Amino acid sequence: MATDIKDTARAVEAAALMELLPARPRMLALGEPTHGEDLLLETRDDLFRQLVEEEGYRTIAIESDCLRGLVVDAHVTSGTGTLDEVMEHGFSHGLGASAANRELVRWMREYNEGRPASERVRFAGFDGPLEITHAESPRQALTALHAFLAARVDAALLPCTAKTLDRLLGTDDRWTEPAAMMDPAKSAGRSAEARELRLLADDLMSLLDEQTPQVHAAAASREDLDRARLYARTAAGLLRYHHWMADPSPARMNRLLGLRDRMMADNLLALADRGPVLVHAQNAHLQRAKSSMRMWQGPVEWWSAGALVSARLGEEYAFVATAVGTIRHQGVDTPPPDSVEGLLYALPEDRCLVDAAELAAALGDRRPAHRESPWFGYAPLDPDHLTAIDGVVFLKDVLRRQ
Repeated sequence: MATDIKDTARAVEAAALMELLPARPRMLALGEPTHGEDLLLETRDDLFRQLVEEEGYRTIAIESDCLRGLVVDAHVTSGTGTLDEVMEHGFSHGLGASAANRELVRWMREYNEGRPASERVRFAGFDGPLEITHAESPRQALTALHAFLAARVDAALLPCTAKTLDRLLGTDDRWTEPAAMMDPAKSAGRSAEARELRLLADDLMSLLDEQTPQVHAAAASREDLDRARLYARTAAGLLRYHHWMADPSPARMNRLLGLRDRMMADNLLALADRGPVLVHAQNAHLQRAKSSMRMWQGPVEWWSAGALVSARLGEEYAFVATAVGTIRHQGVDTPPPDSVEGLLYALPEDRCLVDAAELAAALGDRRPAHRESPWFGYAPLDPDHLTAIDGVVFLKDVLRRQ
């Protein structure tokens, strides 16, 4: 079995990856089985540099707060802020502490130095302003959208004043209450103020679309308009998310996970308009197959951002999963020989790229076991999902970095 799979192994290089695909995708998604391991991010960074230099890619999007990502993009494109400031304020989920993410930002800034705007590489976060324990207040997105419109359209068209928004939003801690993740009754998402804010966000979003010619006439650039649309999507998405945080029904977590990935998908589709994009996130957010996980109240299922984007882009979306053999410092030991990871672990290479279709063909009718995860943060490949993957990057051993 391993001998047959060995014939499918390639170097982890952009050129080899492109050979797996029918054409250069507008959106190339590279998944990872867990967060927090710099070897996985260094592999991503190597591929991104090659994609930029050899394939004309100009944007990388990662699983981080879309609004914070604006801080990183401003730095890499124009030098705004110091590298330390950007790493502290430009990432969510603790990603700013990663040495590999720091090196990515440093390289992007260096690459852009002296280049015209059309040739610069861009950075984006595509996650919502969400954490495991809470969702952010919609204040930043709503007030920025309102301010953008107030500066460019007739005041009589605005559905409210900035003062009204401030009153309805109240203090930010009412939105970010950590207890609301476990207790819907602690959420402000179905208060009278939240209901009114959802209507106002919808009105402001509609007004932005209705007044696009006027906005252009007021000397707003394409960049300005794209940012305003990001604020509009984020405000509406956060208010939907908070609404479902307050829901006591059994569908609550399914809806929250689905809404998060819908926000991700909307951001990715907007990024696809600017040219080819490398996307990096957990495999479950990028796969075409339905995602699932077990949480405190039981199993949940949802359609991932990748599934939603793939339904829109078709062959212009490609998904390459990453699998690992061992992460011993996290309790991920040598994989069982009859799992997908175990079959790949028998290969001599420390790092390789495998065509998923060729891997499935090499497996034949023998269904490999689904490798068990020793901890919540690691998700092995599901053998049933191989037919919905374009390729697999395999890293034999992920070691702790000092």
